[in-house]
Amino acid sequence: MAENGRTYSVSALTAEIRGLLEQGFPRVSVEGEISNFRPASSGHCYFSLKDREAVIAAVMFRGSLGRLDFAPADGDKVVVQGRLSVYAQRGSYQIVCEAMKKSGVGELLALLEERKRRLAAEGLFDPARKKPLPRFPARIAVITSPTGAALRDILQVLRRRHAGIDVVILPTLVQGEGADEMIAAQLGRAALHRLGEVLVLARGGGSLEDLLPFSSELVVRAVAASPIPVVSAVGHEIDYCLADLAADLRAPTPSAAAELVSAERTETLRNLAELGRGLLDSMQARLERIRLGLAPFAADQIERNMRIQLQPWLLRCDDAKEALLEGVRLAAERGRARYELAARTLEAGSPESILKRGYAIVELGPRRLPVGSAERLAPGDKVAIRFHKGEADAEIQAVRPGQ
Repeated sequence: MAENGRTYSVSALTAEIRGLLEQGFPRVSVEGEISNFRPASSGHCYFSLKDREAVIAAVMFRGSLGRLDFAPADGDKVVVQGRLSVYAQRGSYQIVCEAMKKSGVGELLALLEERKRRLAAEGLFDPARKKPLPRFPARIAVITSPTGAALRDILQVLRRRHAGIDVVILPTLVQGEGADEMIAAQLGRAALHRLGEVLVLARGGGSLEDLLPFSSELVVRAVAASPIPVVSAVGHEIDYCLADLAADLRAPTPSAAAELVSAERTETLRNLAELGRGLLDSMQARLERIRLGLAPFAADQIERNMRIQLQPWLLRCDDAKEALLEGVRLAAERGRARYELAARTLEAGSPESILKRGYAIVELGPRRLPVGSAERLAPGDKVAIRFHKGEADAEIQAVRPGQ
């Protein structure tokens, strides 16, 4: 009982609390980290905002969500603006978010600056470590998003300047969770298999958070360790990431990177002519060596050797075929037996079979409901009796319920 002598119902007390909260905090701005982010099929999203000591439930409706310039996710540190509301059915309060923006940019810049100083002290950005780009690369490996505009720009420039160049595309995420690990893995894969004479690490422009994977220590170390020259083409000219410092060359845009790694058409044609002459000489020399090597082998000898090699495999194939046919035959016989047994069982239990053995079905009333017990009948009831062949109408004279 309250001090004023009033006893509240649960809903009345909740309503008063709701009024106090919504009137006392008509609009609030809250900073916290998103957790338990749950998009709903309705287009709304539900999540929690937390810091080290507390957590508050939050909801953002579809209309407000559509005005955001980023996709919220667990772990994002954000500032939301909205109003407090009480969810009476659960007896909890929540913040209804009307606007949201990312926070912590200053912390990110400080983090990147500290990482830059530490990696620079290790010599990863030392100009003496940088490798020259090949003048006429025959193959270029591009590490980027396969659906991004950066890849389209690079391919367009390469088609214009050097249509015959080979391009190996190593697809990767370029932002979000796991992007840095995938980028580093593709750098390692390109180096292991020598997928290109020069690597282009590219993505379009974006916010500081979007470009964060390219400042990951994992990516910076992978760029610095690459035995293949790396051109960093991340973002636009004003964008900045630590991979730019570790790369052998930084390009202001992905298109500029394509121009830097491709030769002019006239130079390429001249180089191709020289390579063609060398290739022709090499092929002629190799063909001559092959011709000399094949001279001791006659056609009938080659045929005999092939037959010796193939015969055991042909025998195994024949044995396997016979075993397969026998297995199919046995399976068919077992299936036929099960089918016949099921058919006989079904036939024995069917109502028609039961009626043939002398039984009858008693049906009551206009709806002809089957009667399974004498207790459902009363003297004077009209019933229909259905036999295997034909029916008969009857009137109940007496009822003797069973035990």
